[in-house]
Amino acid sequence: MRVAAVDQGTTSTRCLVVGDDGARVAAAIRHAQHYPAPGWVEHDPEELLANVRAALAAAGPVDAVAIANQGESCLAWDAATGKPLSPVIVWQDARTAEALAALAPGAEGRSKAVCGLPLDPYFSASKLAWLLRHVPEAAAARSAGRLRLGTTDAFFLDRLCGGFATDLATASRTGLLDLATGDWSDEMCALHGVPRECLPEIRAVDAGFGEIDGVPVRASIVDQQAALYGHGCRAPGDCKITFGTGAFLLAVAGDRRPSTRDLLPTVAWRTAEGGTVFAVEGGVYDAGAALEWARKLGLFDAVEDLNAFDGPSALSRGIVFVPALSGLAAPYWDRNAAPLFVGMDHATDRRDLARAVLEGVAMLTAGLAAAASREGGAGGAISIDGGLAQNPYFVRFLAAACGREIAVPAMHELTALGLAELCGARVEAARGAVARVAPDGAVTEADRARFADAIARARGWRG
Repeated sequence: MRVAAVDQGTTSTRCLVVGDDGARVAAAIRHAQHYPAPGWVEHDPEELLANVRAALAAAGPVDAVAIANQGESCLAWDAATGKPLSPVIVWQDARTAEALAALAPGAEGRSKAVCGLPLDPYFSASKLAWLLRHVPEAAAARSAGRLRLGTTDAFFLDRLCGGFATDLATASRTGLLDLATGDWSDEMCALHGVPRECLPEIRAVDAGFGEIDGVPVRASIVDQQAALYGHGCRAPGDCKITFGTGAFLLAVAGDRRPSTRDLLPTVAWRTAEGGTVFAVEGGVYDAGAALEWARKLGLFDAVEDLNAFDGPSALSRGIVFVPALSGLAAPYWDRNAAPLFVGMDHATDRRDLARAVLEGVAMLTAGLAAAASREGGAGGAISIDGGLAQNPYFVRFLAAACGREIAVPAMHELTALGLAELCGARVEAARGAVARVAPDGAVTEADRARFADAIARARGWRG
């Protein structure tokens, strides 16, 4: 079987063709990021759709298609014409923070009880409500019975296959799903003001989503959950971290909703035959995004400049960076946190600062790993992928910060690999070897305390 695995991500659309003989990259197409106001992040839905089509065209003849989506990014469109009525509001967007803060007392507790998620702009619910309040075309379409609301996967599938659907894992990222029933929650829809009748049908990841030019779309799921599957995580406690624009940890929790405090319960996947598998999840909003910001500032010229450094870590020398350009996610949920450099003196140079950025991302991520150990039973090696997984210094520092072995698969397109596996493809030839890096004790308790102090200083800055 040959599968065109499309990973429609925050900065680009990638397509790998995965078959019994291995995998090849068919396309990698970047798209524009739009920032119309402070804290706002948008994409052009027609640009994303065109890139998905171009990526599939580049794949050539295949037996099946699978599509991964950004998760919480969402939009409104017309059911009759398919025309977008809004831009895509990206998961990083924070425009709804004030509206969420104004909800009735007790709303956050109910949200956590029903869908497992806090009231944070990260999730789709408040974004969809914002579209209804602020986009006249969306309100008019609702009045006419022609409004569709959903995450980007539902838009792609509607336009490409003529089916208005999403999968359970993606639905669990909206803030509108009842985790107990696996269906949309009337209570959460009412809380946010999102009309349930405008939301897509929820299916299993492998239930089938129609055809594109005669080729069946066999799987559709959130990119992070696809990566979890691609890492081979199946047993409770199996854990992966993907380093892309952000950093996202998921650990398999089993067939029951996990009890969590610092991390979030989420659906890992639901298959037609195997039922629902849950996971615990936590994220860092700015990982690769923090490195790109540092590059634009001139702290380094090329990513290869960051592969090795001399002497003790920046953190151990008191130079700390908190990567909170978009605020802090789990367990802080603080959109008013701000990025922070602290500890510089006259001898500090740009390599010190670039090193501190790498270390800051690693330290925030290590906090998620520690929480996963407490809440999900994850305690073995952590498998990682994404851009930062290719940086030797970062991987060694992450192992030290986590105090756990880090596994780095040679095949780092794990989202695509998971998509192909969910379609039933055999991926052994594509998986390749796994490099393992053991912790070396380079991060001390004093380092951890220093970083925790920097986080405390960064929190609430924009408030």
